[in-house]
Amino acid sequence: MYWEALGGDCEGTERHWSLPFSSLAAEPFALGGHPGVVLAQPFGGACTLLEWDQLAGRFRAPTIINELRPFQSLPFSSLAAEPFALGGHPGVVLAQPFGGACTLLEWDQLAGRFRAPTIINGSSPVACHPLQLGGALLVVVAQLGGGSAVWRRAGGPGSPFVRLQALGNGRLRRPHAVASARLGGHWYLGVADSSKGGTSTLFRWGGRGFYPHQSLRPWHRDTHLEFLELGGQPALVVCSGSRRPLVYRWRGGVFAPHTDIPHVPDVYAAKHFRLRGHVFLCLTRFLGDAKVMRWEGSMFREVQQVPARGSLVFQPLALAGHRYVILGNDYAPSRVYRLGAGGHLEPIQELLTPTPRAFAPLSLGHRHFVVASSFKGATQIYRHVTVDLGT
Repeated sequence: MYWEALGGDCEGTERHWSLPFSSLAAEPFALGGHPGVVLAQPFGGACTLLEWDQLAGRFRAPTIINELRPFQSLPFSSLAAEPFALGGHPGVVLAQPFGGACTLLEWDQLAGRFRAPTIINGSSPVACHPLQLGGALLVVVAQLGGGSAVWRRAGGPGSPFVRLQALGNGRLRRPHAVASARLGGHWYLGVADSSKGGTSTLFRWGGRGFYPHQSLRPWHRDTHLEFLELGGQPALVVCSGSRRPLVYRWRGGVFAPHTDIPHVPDVYAAKHFRLRGHVFLCLTRFLGDAKVMRWEGSMFREVQQVPARGSLVFQPLALAGHRYVILGNDYAPSRVYRLGAGGHLEPIQELLTPTPRAFAPLSLGHRHFVVASSFKGATQIYRHVTVDLGT
């Protein structure tokens, strides 16, 4: 059918071409007397226009691809980056331990660039976690010194923050990561404590502040925790520098240990994503390969391992309807992977962000960005663009 649409004669002619990619849908078109076929590639993350090359006597497929391009460089380093949205105004909160501040990165409509008009001063913040409660934006500032605290902003962009409460009352010795989730109608805050004698703690929102709800496990130098759902029930994955990652299940209003994740010691962080009803974990290790794991009903099993020596961030994210995973690296370029069938990763691009620690997606209408924090260099912002290789 498509050969006839392109002006060929099928009768008495046997011709066959093989294209080096899979496709799901094919639809013919014609523009200016030039017919062709549009192919949808769900695993390739592209739409391909198949056209006839008169000189070569073959079909050609100039591919439409997506990539991240440098958009803006910010003149400061940062350790953590987390997106937020309040009143239709999205942004990213950046933790600057060397600068002693949490910075709110927001879009300047007139200048067409990002700016950082709001700063929460601190001593050495390692995590600045945004959380929207009602009509207010809270930022949990976890610090190595001076005590951690919760700050509140009720207004829109540019409004000042006021200190709401001290967090933990000396319970947190060396906070390393912060995460939050809504469980059973209540908001909970988890803080991983990386001190040798510290205890990771779960806090519960009590209307005017967060109060201790559960101590998770002491003496394990925890580096990260991730809230997720397993089998329709809340769960928590805690990573540690001294043992394998531990999976908790929510029972009776507390998290109870369920199982650990085998064969992956010294996991620095875990990030999850969902694909076709399955739950996947991206586990990163500074020494050793990163791994993609899939939940199999009672435990996580390995799907793929990725060379990742020198990596401290393995971040899944969605941009403009496309699914990616970015693997940061301290000693080599960071890699962008396209999420393929069955949760397998396909490398598509390299990024030259020095010592990355976080990648935060941010969408502004039809514009899509990724903010890349850098521990020793300038914080980078990339824009997601579509490129037609045939032009």
